[in-house]
Amino acid sequence: MRLDLSSQDIEFQQEVRAFLRDKLSPELAAAGRLATSVFIEPEFTLPWQRILHERGWVAPHWPKEYGGTGWTEMQRYIFASECARAGAPGLAPMGLGMVGPCIIGYGTPEQKAHYLPRILSGEDYWCQGYSEPGSGSDLASLQLRAVSDGDDYVLNGTKIWTTHAHHANKMFCLVRTDPEAKAQKGITFLLLDMSIPGIKVDPIITLAGEHELNQVFFDDVRVPRSGRLGEENDGWSVAKYLLEFERSGGSSAGLEAGLGRLQRYVTGLGCPDLMRLAADLGTRVEAIKGTEQRILSAVSSGKPPGPAASMLKIQRTELMQAVDELGVLASGMYGGVQQLEAVHPLGNVAPIGPAELVTAMPRYLNNRAGSIYGGSNEVQRNIIAKGVLGL
Repeated sequence: MRLDLSSQDIEFQQEVRAFLRDKLSPELAAAGRLATSVFIEPEFTLPWQRILHERGWVAPHWPKEYGGTGWTEMQRYIFASECARAGAPGLAPMGLGMVGPCIIGYGTPEQKAHYLPRILSGEDYWCQGYSEPGSGSDLASLQLRAVSDGDDYVLNGTKIWTTHAHHANKMFCLVRTDPEAKAQKGITFLLLDMSIPGIKVDPIITLAGEHELNQVFFDDVRVPRSGRLGEENDGWSVAKYLLEFERSGGSSAGLEAGLGRLQRYVTGLGCPDLMRLAADLGTRVEAIKGTEQRILSAVSSGKPPGPAASMLKIQRTELMQAVDELGVLASGMYGGVQQLEAVHPLGNVAPIGPAELVTAMPRYLNNRAGSIYGGSNEVQRNIIAKGVLGL
């Protein structure tokens, strides 16, 4: 796909830039610039989501009839690029980027009418109940039990690595409804309220010292059957559809913007080895753009992303980690200094060492999981081997 801008695209680009100049406050821009992972605290993402929702720009990839923008692939690319360059905080992906498209694809009219407007507005903040102890990349081995009891399912078990469960009021969850069936055949997809009695959320502190992850325990939790998305025991089909959006969602624009700041810093250092590494990473960013455009074209015509989503997931996460490694190298002796207060947008604490690299080490530590979450990159290569090469 050609990336040359037409006169209409240039006009749209100017509209987006004017909107960002007018609406993106310094505090919100700082939250985007100081982000140490793809998840930013809702105290910053939700105000920005409300601003975008008021403009009608909060869900560019959704169909227009459900609250999307009706933009072309190029307009979506321009919007993502300009937001990244301006430092806008990325929105929480679980609702808008993952379960929202899944509800559009599998939800009943009643589910769509109830959930979709609340996702757009940010009234519902979602977390993902997928991984369990011993069931991560091998997700089909999950054991969280859901027993049918009248109009409810009764849940017992646990989920782990549940990002922002301590903030969420909703969860989309995979449960085992038929323990006798083959692994993928006995799974059901549920939408549930985090305030239901019997749910307990315990924090997991990351290597970077941040509270982003949690373990969630279910003790006789009653979930109404009306929260089931898709058919009973067919949740694996729903989950695969959702994972394609998880793996293909997002944009290289954030990587490009972050790498651009890093390139300017290493150029100032005058270190030829670091400058060469930065240039190589820039070439990889350009290669990823082509894959993104192919996927956007497929999704806009009503097709799921397919195996290309796995290709893009590998490319993005491995490049993200390479950029992080370059940041740590450029940090030198300051890379090992833990300074959580300095990466908080409202912390008002001066960093030790170069301000441009204050997030280098926490990003490096947090993003090591990038090649694991959403299905490990080894699993993605198996999907490609089967779906593309027929192996």
